[in-house]
Amino acid sequence: MSHYPEFQARFAAFLQALAGQRVAVIGHQRPDGDCIGSQVALTRVLRARGIDAIAINPDPVPRRIKFLLGDTPLFQRDHIEHDGRLAVFTDCADHNRAGDKTRALYADAFGCFDHHLSNTGFARHNFVDTQSAATAEVLTGLFLDAGLPIDAVSAQALYTGIMTDTGQFRFASTSPRVFTLAGELLVRGANPAQAGQELYERESLGKLKLLQHFIGSLKLECGGRVCIGILPQGIFEQTGATVEDTEGLVDYARSLDGVAIGALIEERPGVIKASLRAQDAVYRMDSIAAQFNGGGHASAAGLNFPDTLSSFYPKLVAAFARRLQEVDALKK
Repeated sequence: MSHYPEFQARFAAFLQALAGQRVAVIGHQRPDGDCIGSQVALTRVLRARGIDAIAINPDPVPRRIKFLLGDTPLFQRDHIEHDGRLAVFTDCADHNRAGDKTRALYADAFGCFDHHLSNTGFARHNFVDTQSAATAEVLTGLFLDAGLPIDAVSAQALYTGIMTDTGQFRFASTSPRVFTLAGELLVRGANPAQAGQELYERESLGKLKLLQHFIGSLKLECGGRVCIGILPQGIFEQTGATVEDTEGLVDYARSLDGVAIGALIEERPGVIKASLRAQDAVYRMDSIAAQFNGGGHASAAGLNFPDTLSSFYPKLVAAFARRLQEVDALKK
């Protein structure tokens, strides 16, 4: 059974092109489980083929997903010399997702593995499937189709990437193929119990204080169909939390009964970061994020936009209102 038949020939040619090369497997800023899991697995699989591959990320690996690394050579961008390696990007919808400095260091994107709807096809070799739930799903299918060995560390990394990007197998993107591939990873050494414990049972007190503030800030807009929470500037110092502790907070806004769209707005000096989530892909969070130089999936997207909170908030609410009206008109 072939999981990604449309990619098989091109992936074989891609691997052949990497033979004898030195490779940097690059992930996006503020990495999550799918990003790090994909970086770890691709780096290890390439190294098993005799390719000199290392992983590089612009930011530190979050505390809760460090268990994925094993002995994988993964470095923070500013802690390593950059010496002309071929750049292969994972879980990056565009070249900028890894940060401006990374883009400058690796201006020529040799390869890209991704699943984001907003992916621009920025690399020379693109393996992008927008129907896949995770980049780790794409990589798992490609590895299995090519008959490549997946060791236990890689299996755990890929399983965790799939688990996190499917919301623990709850999101609409959870397909029969997701379960088939997850099962194959369990056969190869993935440990669901360890993944669950490391990711969801090791919360810091700062994270819970941050959650308390976020829930207290929730506000309903658009007749109760939109829920928005705010993390103001200085909240991390106030609570003792870190930026990685924002992971998953936006889902509380989306989870309210009657809410179609949830959002988290994080205020930073001169910049607004927002995470957008929808109950249904019809609301096209990627399109709304694109209005503010962002992108992502139809049901989950993000953005970084130079603005102030007081100016940005009504713009975002207006964008949500327009989209709700468009969706309502389609249903008539």
